[in-house]
Amino acid sequence: MILELKHIFKSYGNPQQSNFRKVIEDLNLEVYANQKIAIAGPSGSGKTTLLNLIGTLDQPDAGEIIFKGMNITGYSQKELAYFRNQELGFVFQMHHLLPQCTVWENVLLPTLPIKGMAGKSEKDWAEYLLRKVGIWEQRNQKPSMLSGGECQRTAVVRALINKPQLILADEPTGALDEKNAGNLADLLNHISSEEGVSLIVVTHSSELASQMDKIYNLKNGQLL
Repeated sequence: MILELKHIFKSYGNPQQSNFRKVIEDLNLEVYANQKIAIAGPSGSGKTTLLNLIGTLDQPDAGEIIFKGMNITGYSQKELAYFRNQELGFVFQMHHLLPQCTVWENVLLPTLPIKGMAGKSEKDWAEYLLRKVGIWEQRNQKPSMLSGGECQRTAVVRALINKPQLILADEPTGALDEKNAGNLADLLNHISSEEGVSLIVVTHSSELASQMDKIYNLKNGQLL
């Protein structure tokens, strides 16, 4: 098992006021190596909150998040930053590429906090991935010169550059047309299988969800 969520609770607001809202309530989840999981549910059900908790961008009110046998809910901010950089890959609905940087620079950016500069192995891996997703020829272009699909493929490569064990994708096809959405769904599924990476996808897309090993529905704070 690569990831386990045990009795996770998360709420927002003051319990004594009307704005208080329980979002995640006694939620449990197990994710195994190489497993692909889709999380569906209506808007406002807490899907992004759950992904942020798994990605340590937010902290639960109670419960434990276990990653490869380690309870990461007790990590310091410095330890969490290192963990996110080395173990996780993030793909969001909006690609969040740096507009002033080329595809090549955006892809190699996550290697900098630890090593200070990308070495030959990182550059070779980046080239391999960019060729695999079909945008090697665009490596010196900036995001403004790319299509939406090309930007999302760049974001996928960036998520993989540090060879993470787990990819978290939040509505990765939501901003794409049908053709590019299908291409990205195929790409995520293919790379997850080929590179042995676990994948958790929050999505409204039945096509993307159907390519996962398991589909959960988030309802009333719990996964069904």
